[in-house]
Amino acid sequence: MRRAMQFLLSLLGLALGIWIAFPVRSVLNHFHIVLLPQYQDTVLFSIFGLAFAIILFLLSSRIIKHSIAFLRWVESKFSDVPTPDILFGAIGLIVGLIIAYLITEPINRLKIPWLSMVLSVAIYILFTYLGINIATKRREELSSLALFRKISKEKVSKEKTSGEKTGVPKILDTSVIIDGRIFDICQTGFVEGPLVIPSFVLQELRHIADSSDALKRNRGRRGLDILNRIQKELEIGVEIYEGDFTDVAEVDAKLLKLGQLLKGKVLTNDYNLNKVAEFQGVPVLNINELANAVKPVVLPGEEMVVQVIKDGKETGQGIAYLDDGTMIVVDGGKKHVGKTIGVLVTSVLQTAAGRMIFARPKDAEKNVS
Repeated sequence: MRRAMQFLLSLLGLALGIWIAFPVRSVLNHFHIVLLPQYQDTVLFSIFGLAFAIILFLLSSRIIKHSIAFLRWVESKFSDVPTPDILFGAIGLIVGLIIAYLITEPINRLKIPWLSMVLSVAIYILFTYLGINIATKRREELSSLALFRKISKEKVSKEKTSGEKTGVPKILDTSVIIDGRIFDICQTGFVEGPLVIPSFVLQELRHIADSSDALKRNRGRRGLDILNRIQKELEIGVEIYEGDFTDVAEVDAKLLKLGQLLKGKVLTNDYNLNKVAEFQGVPVLNINELANAVKPVVLPGEEMVVQVIKDGKETGQGIAYLDDGTMIVVDGGKKHVGKTIGVLVTSVLQTAAGRMIFARPKDAEKNVS
């Protein structure tokens, strides 16, 4: 393409040189200047044509460079303009040119060369500006016409249909894959697809599975097994995103960029990633928050039966757990370690790590009474 442009510019320079040679020849003939009686015109046209062709050929690299830069600048400016503004601006431009043509046609018949030309140029510029400016500023009123209303309705219906079919992409984090609970959640049908698994997350899982540390190796292999089960056993759509963000090193930052690119939600149980995503405006579905939200609500004064497993941090305390992992601090439960007793809930504390329940044995309540 560059060579073709250089060739065309050289031809343009040749034509320009020959065109300039005509007035030069008239000047030479007017003053009766004859340098070469038989070949003067041929030499004159050849010299001017070749000279301008060579000049434009030498300048072609800069001309092409600046032309490409100008086109990219125009493209960047147009990319920032909303599509409706471009559409209505083009319509206004066409209408303005038609009106300018109808007005300048009688003026051109006056046969006053300079005046008609100046007026025509001014009228074309004026109505072109007015057409574009009025059309873009009044696009809301113009779009209320039946034709544009029909187009917008069809567009909205198509977007709704495509949104119902595809759903919001859910991008899986490495931690949530290794955790494994995402498989059970998807199996219940509460999470709609498609599930997006980035290639850089798969690469991180592979590195973890190949680690020399036995614990890390088992976690990585567990994550790969979970992915295979999701792909084979669930009916939810699973997609592999092959792209990568080479300018970003951390996987968490890549996930947030991918979430912004796909306009999807990041599935994770990483507390820090959740906070960074919240700051950047990327929607996040945190598995730990979901687990805390579905835990049964316990109110002070309720009774329950628990097994005290170990001593607490404070003197006389015992620790028990519910089936969902909620920790229960039993005041005076140290002497009941290893026993299953009835307790009475005294208070409930909600922390960032989860919910804690404080209770005391029922027999202590009887003794108090």
